[in-house]
Amino acid sequence: MFTEDIFKRRNELGGSIEVVCGSMFSGKTEELIRRLNRAKIARLKVEIFSPKADTRYEENALVSHNATSIPSTPVENASSILLLASDVHVIGVDEAQFFDEELPDVCNVLANRGVRVIVAGLDMDFKGRPFGPMPDIMAIADSVTKLHAVCVRCGNPAMYSYRLVPGESKVLLGEKESYEPRCRSCYNDPELR
Repeated sequence: MFTEDIFKRRNELGGSIEVVCGSMFSGKTEELIRRLNRAKIARLKVEIFSPKADTRYEENALVSHNATSIPSTPVENASSILLLASDVHVIGVDEAQFFDEELPDVCNVLANRGVRVIVAGLDMDFKGRPFGPMPDIMAIADSVTKLHAVCVRCGNPAMYSYRLVPGESKVLLGEKESYEPRCRSCYNDPELR
């Protein structure tokens, strides 16, 4: 079959790990969905995974802030991806920062099997620190695309997710009521806190 030939060729060529990262509201999920849809157009078998803990939108779909969506499978942990991803050409992983520390190893195993792995997630938490397994995945990635939102305070490119609500918990699922994108200057400006 046509698809089997492509899969065989991809295995011969080797897989890859692509990372799409940035702040909240930068278009990470939308870019992930765009890349996955292009793979589907190319008649590649695609599987998409998201953390079961992310309950902001639909349970069985990735949904961007612009309401673009694609079906996905929620999983408890990164190792579940290996169990569910058999005979696929492309794997998408959204909200990677919420996965456990096994995700980089899972990505490597899949890429070494010839699978194209596309990972999207926040590169920094609300304190501006590396978030979850993202730094390790970025280190082993074949390519990294860093997207920027627009700073809601000044209009410059924003790379930070500023938390509007009090709390120290690293994980707080939320939208525009809880976070806003800010540039470096506005993020660090004490008058804007």
